[in-house]
Amino acid sequence: MQEKELVDSLSRKAGNVLMKHFRQDWALLKERSTAKEAATKYDKQVDRLIVEEIKRHFPHHSLLTEESGFLQGDPEWLWIVDSLDGTGNFANFNPFFAVCLALMHRSELLLGVVYAPAIDEFYFAEKDKGAYLNGLRIRVSDVSDLNHSYILYCEGGEKDRGRTGALLHKVYPRVTDIRKLGSAGLETAWVATGKREAYFTTKIEPWDVAPGVLLVEEAGGKVSDFQGNPWQPRTSDLLVSNKKLHEKILGLLSAE
Repeated sequence: MQEKELVDSLSRKAGNVLMKHFRQDWALLKERSTAKEAATKYDKQVDRLIVEEIKRHFPHHSLLTEESGFLQGDPEWLWIVDSLDGTGNFANFNPFFAVCLALMHRSELLLGVVYAPAIDEFYFAEKDKGAYLNGLRIRVSDVSDLNHSYILYCEGGEKDRGRTGALLHKVYPRVTDIRKLGSAGLETAWVATGKREAYFTTKIEPWDVAPGVLLVEEAGGKVSDFQGNPWQPRTSDLLVSNKKLHEKILGLLSAE
């Protein structure tokens, strides 16, 4: 099986497993301490499935997953996996959750999938071959007026709510509206498909955004940290946009 075939079939298989349990386990509703602390047995179950399948087909590749951490292999090949992006949503019976898979070769993103089974959105991107939603080519929006833009955000791994609030205070008055979906995979994907103009997040983990970075870039958008540097697979602040608004939003975020 080729890498492209595996990333497609495996993400769908993982999504099917999650759907068998979605809105079925009422005990999850008791795990509401915070979305950041939520972790379900289904995250781990699907993570095991994904890791085992990748190792079976590509036993020498390296993996980085939210549940298993870094599994050392060939340094030129790295799979980045979030078995259940939006665990808090899943636990609270909210359909905005996704399986996120990405493959890097020599530090370059080659393949990315964000699959949200509960809302039937399957996003796929391949380096230099475009981005797609359910098989149809997608492009970022062409909105160039910040005042007419719709923005997504999340605090990622940032625990300082004062910092998050300060960033929102700078951006919110300048745009039409700001929303939070609770799934970084979907938030990046919605920028790629033109549903929103931009998404910013703080201290985000690589498994949350790796496939979305490729989606946005292949859809004609732009991705950088708050200093304008290209994305790297490490925890960082991140802005993804339709490109036309990137510098305007970056100016607001970098002035913190």
